[in-house]
Amino acid sequence: QVKFVESGGGLVQPGGSLRLSCAASGIMFEGYNMAWYRQVPGKQRELVATITFGDDTNYADSVKGRFTISRVNTENTLYLQMNSLRSEDTAVYYCNAPTIASSGDPSWGQGTQVTVSS
Repeated sequence: QVKFVESGGGLVQPGGSLRLSCAASGIMFEGYNMAWYRQVPGKQRELVATITFGDDTNYADSVKGRFTISRVNTENTLYLQMNSLRSEDTAVYYCNAPTIASSGDPSWGQGTQVTVSS
């Protein structure tokens, strides 16, 4: 059974930093491209950052230069380092493999809430 467990969210002031973690199980993690997504109430889930199994990365324009996605295959763990946080980064953050996310059984986790506010 595919499972993703996100953690590391919280309340942070504008300009602050957070590091999100995602523990994956039920998949051969090292063989999957992985991604972080975020969603705010009333809006569609948004792709934030992707990392291939070969460690190539790509970012949404809104987070480029501020967020860094990384992975540790030996730990089946995905990370998102978020710096210079802004109020518009407030959302629930999820991890997934894009091929799984777009399948008939996307196996979304519970996500982790990030709130950027003074």
